[in-house]
Amino acid sequence: MRIYMQLPATEGKAPRFYHLFLQPDLIDGWNLVKESGFQGSGGRLKRDHYSDYESAENALIKSRDAQSKRGYQVVFMEGQRDAKA
Repeated sequence: MRIYMQLPATEGKAPRFYHLFLQPDLIDGWNLVKESGFQGSGGRLKRDHYSDYESAENALIKSRDAQSKRGYQVVFMEGQRDAKA
């Protein structure tokens, strides 16, 4: 699952982005990768490890909801399960 969010540009500043995606790791777990920053520049990257896909997906949805409350809007979403829609 992948979600790309954006906060609109403000005076003289590029829009901010927040990118969330799930990635399998090499030891039977999943990583929730969070990347954020200003559009067009290098962002900050953080990885959180989860033992199963469901836990990682729930953390992704919780992060998405938290960023939505801060004003970020979903621009692109890929791979969402029907049960979670």
